[in-house]
Amino acid sequence: MHVGIIGGNGWIGGALARALVAGGSLGEADLTLSCRSAPPGWLPGARWTRDSRELAERSDVIVLSVRPQDWPAIDVAAPGKLVVSVMAGVSLADIAGRLGTGRVVRALPNAAAEVGRSYTPWTAAAEVTEADRAAVRLLVEAIGSGDEVGSEAEIDYMTGLSGTGPAYPALLATALIADAVAHGLPPAVARRAVVEMLIGTGRLLEAKDEDPAETVKAFVDYRGVTAEGIEAMRAAGFDAAVAKGLGAALAKSLALQGA
Repeated sequence: MHVGIIGGNGWIGGALARALVAGGSLGEADLTLSCRSAPPGWLPGARWTRDSRELAERSDVIVLSVRPQDWPAIDVAAPGKLVVSVMAGVSLADIAGRLGTGRVVRALPNAAAEVGRSYTPWTAAAEVTEADRAAVRLLVEAIGSGDEVGSEAEIDYMTGLSGTGPAYPALLATALIADAVAHGLPPAVARRAVVEMLIGTGRLLEAKDEDPAETVKAFVDYRGVTAEGIEAMRAAGFDAAVAKGLGAALAKSLALQGA
C-alpha cells in the first residue's frame, strides 16, 4: 500500500507519517508527502513533493491533512481512490465531489498523535469497502486508537470533544497550577504535581475500565477533602461550563461547513 499525505509536514500529517514508519506498517518508500516549502529533512526515503496531483497519482490511499481554510485551494483529483480526511468541518459529500471518488472517510485525530495516544473517531461513506476499513484502521492504530462511528453528526460533535486532544486537560492543569502557585508553591513543583496527577489519573481510568462517574462518586461518598472540592466546583458551575464549552465547539464545527 502506498500512502500519500497532503500536508505531510504538518502537525497531524507528520505525526502519522513518522508513526507508520516507526511502527513498521510502511517503509519510507511507501510514502509520498506534500509540503509547500523545502522538504524538512526527516523521512528522507519518502517522496516529497509540492505537487498534490503527483501525490494522488502515486498513492493508493490519500490522506488530506490540511487546515479547513486551506481546503478550497487544494487542486487534486483522486477518481476511485480511498481518501481519508482529517480536516474538521469538511463533509464527505464535499470531499467526494471535489476529488471524484465515493471512497471517502472522515477521521478526527488529535494532537496526542505525536506520542501515539490519539483517540480517532471516523466515519465512512457508503462506497467504502471492508478492505478500505482495514486500511483506515491501520492508519488510526499507528497513532493510537479509535472507533468507527455511524454518522457525520457524531464526527462533528467529536470535533469539539476528543478532537481537542490535550486542550481541555491542559486548561484544567493551567487553573490548578495557577491556584497552587497563588498559595505559595514553587511553579516547577506545582507543574510537576498537576501533570503527574493527570497522567496518573489517565492511566488509572484506562486500567480500571470503569465509568469515571463512579470514581467521582466514590470520592464524594467518602466525604473527605476531595468531596468538598468537587462539590464547590460543581456549585460554581463546573458541569455547566463544560457543557457550554462543548456546545460552542460544536457550533464552530458546524459553522466551518458553511464557511
